[in-house]
Amino acid sequence: MNPYNIINHPYLTEKTMMHVERNNSLEFVVRTNATKKQIKKAVEQLFDVKVEKITTRIDKIGKRALVKLTPDYEAEEIGMRIGLF
Repeated sequence: MNPYNIINHPYLTEKTMMHVERNNSLEFVVRTNATKKQIKKAVEQLFDVKVEKITTRIDKIGKRALVKLTPDYEAEEIGMRIGLF
């Protein structure tokens, strides 16, 4: 499946900024029927990183995925690459 069909857009708030700094994580709004394996594969393909863990939740915005990167990669660098900061 095309990774652009899985990930809709990055989600950025003060709380997600805290996750970037403390937990080396990024948050994305994803398709509601996407599985954790599909999200992991899509993030790894789009950003050339390795994912350590995925946590998902569904709320009024849609399905959000908190993606924790391995220590080899910095979430802040990836955020700057995609224009979050």
